Amino acid sequence: MNQIPEIIRTIPLEYYLFFSTALFVIGIIGVLTRRNAIIIFMCVELMLNAVNILLVALSAYRSDPNGQIFVFFIMAVAAAEVCVGLAIIVMIYRNIRSTDVHLLNHLKW
Repeated sequence: MNQIPEIIRTIPLEYYLFFSTALFVIGIIGVLTRRNAIIIFMCVELMLNAVNILLVALSAYRSDPNGQIFVFFIMAVAAAEVCVGLAIIVMIYRNIRSTDVHLLNHLKW
């Protein structure tokens, strides 16, 4: 039953750190450069998943379940965020027939 932390420990912790950093940077670049609201939303979720991967890896390396429990709370908040975010995106699309975030200035007045 305690095999999973041993399997995770076979890969060096630095690999998890580099992988999480790469995913987080890809998410930041996507948020800063894209104009489509759905892609921006997916990049934010990618950044959350990068943090979750790192928390699980650190938790397994330290044999402490607190990081993995914290990941479940992050996933619950992310699920709520997805519901609210997609509802906002659908309403934006209904109003301006586009998901381009630069067109949101039309909603000010």
